[in-house]
Amino acid sequence: MYEDFYGFSERPFQLTPDPAFYYESVTHKKALSYLGYGLNQGEGFVVITGEVGAGKSTLVAHLNQKLDASHTTVGEVVTSALDGEEMIYVAARSFGLDIAGGDKAAALAAIELFLHDEARNGRRVLLIVDEAQNLSIGALEELRMLSNFQLGSHPLLQMLLLGQPEFKHLLAHSDELEQLRQRVIAAHHLEPMQPGEIEPYVMHRLRHVGWDGNPELDSGLWVKLHKATRGIPRNINQVMSRLLQLGAVEEQSVLGTDMLEAVLNDMSGNNSPDQVDVPVARPRPDRDLPAADAIARVRSEMMAPVLQPTAAERERGLLDVQIEAIERAFSERDKHVAALRREVEKLASARIHGEAVPTDMDGRLSAIERRLDEQEQSLRHVLTMMIDYFEGEASRAAA
Repeated sequence: MYEDFYGFSERPFQLTPDPAFYYESVTHKKALSYLGYGLNQGEGFVVITGEVGAGKSTLVAHLNQKLDASHTTVGEVVTSALDGEEMIYVAARSFGLDIAGGDKAAALAAIELFLHDEARNGRRVLLIVDEAQNLSIGALEELRMLSNFQLGSHPLLQMLLLGQPEFKHLLAHSDELEQLRQRVIAAHHLEPMQPGEIEPYVMHRLRHVGWDGNPELDSGLWVKLHKATRGIPRNINQVMSRLLQLGAVEEQSVLGTDMLEAVLNDMSGNNSPDQVDVPVARPRPDRDLPAADAIARVRSEMMAPVLQPTAAERERGLLDVQIEAIERAFSERDKHVAALRREVEKLASARIHGEAVPTDMDGRLSAIERRLDEQEQSLRHVLTMMIDYFEGEASRAAA
């Protein structure tokens, strides 16, 4: 391993969050200030968002180290796609509460009793929810309801929500989250690091593991590294780890731009080395969002599995990946068309049975028909792009 070759005490660019490597970039310093302000209020929600790999989890790990453990109880939840009731049980378990029998009322009562006990013992309670973009509207509403617990006029629970950019958008624009939005007392979006922060970030991590000047890093690395990684810490870690590994394999004491180019070429599948082919977070059409919103979000998903195959997918054959991607596209299309049709049937049923219907029902039906047409056009566009892409790949392979 390269850490042995260069005499490091450990790997400086591991991908798992470690507060010992926390680097306070400009955006992380701002985030910590917002967190400090929000936590001093002792109530409501603090929201931190950022791209995948922007450093949200490392920031929170650093925050946990700064909290007074004798006066603060912290529960942590890393979410999958939870509905409202599941959210209650997961929150209870994060505080070590054993809720048996699947009784939501009992779970809520246990959480409230726990919060009262903590308050009487002079302890504040913080619930950290990571990957908040995966939560349904119902789950977010349950979190808001938990924030209502009070002892007299004293709030008993504060929450920190961490999420990707789509969560920031959902929170800002969903009419269903207006009450939660009103309870957000501090929020910050983690931006990528600036070009001038790349070298200090890398050197900070190297010095933490005992770097003594070996290997030497060429000054031309930093601009290329920023361009390739977009200033996202996890991307930087990936590239630097590969660069150090290459240096160790080739027994180099100087890491130059030619070696960086080789690493970037390898990571991008021998394509243009200008930017690393790193995973991009794709939004999940939320089960509780209106059908039109779900359609708008799923359009952006359709091409990603086709145009950005993983290394494992490339190894098992592009054709299988192509077929699966087409099947997924049709599956998503059918699901959301069905949702639109159910909306049409609901309006039609209301009219037949004399129930109250919106005054602009005809306009709504026309809008739904337009969305169905747009869905068909979108799918045809996706298939056209697939064909163009596959033909282009075949031409490149033949060349």
